[in-house]
Amino acid sequence: MTALTLERMRADVAEMLGEAPEDIGNDENLMDLGLDSMRVLALVLAWGNTGIALEFGHLAEHATLGGWWSVVQRLQNRGTADA
Repeated sequence: MTALTLERMRADVAEMLGEAPEDIGNDENLMDLGLDSMRVLALVLAWGNTGIALEFGHLAEHATLGGWWSVVQRLQNRGTADA
């Protein structure tokens, strides 16, 4: 399994939106950029292969990449603490 990083998340979101990764800021509203719930679900499924227990609801509560990264870090830390 490959660890989920902020850089991978940014690249995956950018690909979904047809944008360059450097054009996706941590504080930009991803829904305003065109990310819809079906694309978010596809990202959750792809990122689930990294071994963290990420669910659609975790990301639905946040609209920015920075918010998503905070959730991922919390889940990764929780997984480490459980190990």
